[in-house]
Amino acid sequence: MLPETRYTKSGDLHIAYQVVGDGGLDLVIVPGFVSHLDAAWEEPSFAHFYNQLSSFSRLILFDKRGTGLSDRVPDTAFPTLEQRMDDVRAVMDAVGSSRAALMGISEGAPMSMLFAATYPDRVSALILYGAISKGVWAEDYPWGSTYEEWEEYFEAIPQTWGTTEAGDEWAPSQANNERFKQWRARYLRLGASPGAVIALWRMNREIDVRHVLSTIRIPTLVLHRAGDQAVEVEQGRYTAEHIPNAKFVELPGDDHLWFVGDSEAIVSEVELFLTGTHRAPDPGRVLATVLFTDIVGSTERAVELGDYQWRQLLSKHNDLMRTEIDRAKGRFIKSMGDGVLATFDGPGRGIACACAARDSVKPLGIEIRAGLHTGEIELIQDDVGGIAIHTAARVCELARPSEVVVSSTVKDLVAGSGFQFFDRGAHALKGLAEEARLFSVLP
Repeated sequence: MLPETRYTKSGDLHIAYQVVGDGGLDLVIVPGFVSHLDAAWEEPSFAHFYNQLSSFSRLILFDKRGTGLSDRVPDTAFPTLEQRMDDVRAVMDAVGSSRAALMGISEGAPMSMLFAATYPDRVSALILYGAISKGVWAEDYPWGSTYEEWEEYFEAIPQTWGTTEAGDEWAPSQANNERFKQWRARYLRLGASPGAVIALWRMNREIDVRHVLSTIRIPTLVLHRAGDQAVEVEQGRYTAEHIPNAKFVELPGDDHLWFVGDSEAIVSEVELFLTGTHRAPDPGRVLATVLFTDIVGSTERAVELGDYQWRQLLSKHNDLMRTEIDRAKGRFIKSMGDGVLATFDGPGRGIACACAARDSVKPLGIEIRAGLHTGEIELIQDDVGGIAIHTAARVCELARPSEVVVSSTVKDLVAGSGFQFFDRGAHALKGLAEEARLFSVLP
């Protein structure tokens, strides 16, 4: 469920915000150059990141003016750092937060630094991730883009903004994840228009808060991934070196987006810095065997039977599937029209259930195909998420009528159980970077 979105006035504009969790400390996320409060929760990795932070804090989220759900502004009047500080104060006042930790992400870091130096009585701690201190290359700041490179980028924005063609450097680990890329393209389109993005970046490239760094007296943590392809790690090191007593933590990985890759490491460092303790292993992530099934030729059969009879058939199919899943001590997650999603705490139970279900539905005059994969999943209230879910779905798509297909992970885990397999060879799974070796379960 989405958190409730509310609005507060900052000057003449309405700023959208959300509050998640009720921990003992307030943590304000100052987003990067564009954001969209509601669309962020549609991506499981993003939602998981926020939920982790809210497990030990009262997490305060907002969209900056001109972006996301907040009031838009003319492209010729994008906000200054001073106006953005006013927005943060307005949101903190609206939620009754007299003092909070600020987490500035990427382009949100400079304003967070300025806010911490200007209003130290309202900032308990400062956390910077993927931070920049200056928007353009200089001899004494030899990182980032030159003015010429910025102009080339601006020229490309109208053609590439909000598409899957651009932005791989922000999340290299997701370069072959088509589902993620489609979501991010939509997220960016909802966050701002091409004209607004150009105006925003023209303002951002003029940012230079280097003279502010030495005046920050708030406890500060600077996080940066070593291979960040959007903001070089040297920029993080520079920022940490010039803030008195700042702690710098270099993390492995090359993603700039904080909620993909090893986001657990980021959350762990933030929690340690703010509370003095590392978080325990996340109970929301478990190893499970995932089963996807699909009725063969469902579209044609639905047309043949008509709406009423097709719905009756689906109901009988779902009842049989639930029975077999319960018998195998699995968890029925949901029905997806012409198939089901279920999870099991052991791969052997998953295979046995798939084979039994395949045989049980045949008297109904239908055939199913099934795919199984074992991997880490995210428990999301009454649903599940994670790459293992995506993988199992793709395995199912490659199964033939009445065939049960498993990944090599599943096959290896049931060695010695008596199941026999036929090697289907290596296959490219849509949206996944690496090929997977698949096996058909023999009768």
